[in-house]
Amino acid sequence: MAKVLYTANAHVTGGRENGHGRTADGELEVDLRVPKELGGSGGGTNPEELFAVGYAACFESALAAVARRRRLEAGEVTIDSAVSLLPVGDGGFKLAVTLDVSLASVTDRGVAAELVRAAHQVCPYSNATRGNIDVDLLLGGEPI
Repeated sequence: MAKVLYTANAHVTGGRENGHGRTADGELEVDLRVPKELGGSGGGTNPEELFAVGYAACFESALAAVARRRRLEAGEVTIDSAVSLLPVGDGGFKLAVTLDVSLASVTDRGVAAELVRAAHQVCPYSNATRGNIDVDLLLGGEPI
């Protein structure tokens, strides 16, 4: 087994219905609620929103690392992420993700697209989900 670089610890009670979660270091504390779009009360966050933020942040770091390795300046990167919850027909659910990346300082679309594809190969979220969920990569709103 590889050397562990970091472990995040969290504690959750009540689940997505009427739950509360916090990280062991106290830096993140959230109320969990079913979104209004799913018939819930809203008024809190949910696992899909947390996943969307985590994946986008992780992907941005992966993209910056890939750019540095190639001696390129990625500049300011913004990522709009969407995590969708889909029924699978047997009472279960699955996720689908769209990551829309903007690289304002990389003017060559081909280079920017290659950076996004390379980031998708090294991002821990991408590696954890590969083959399990559909992930669509966009660059400035257009598929790559």
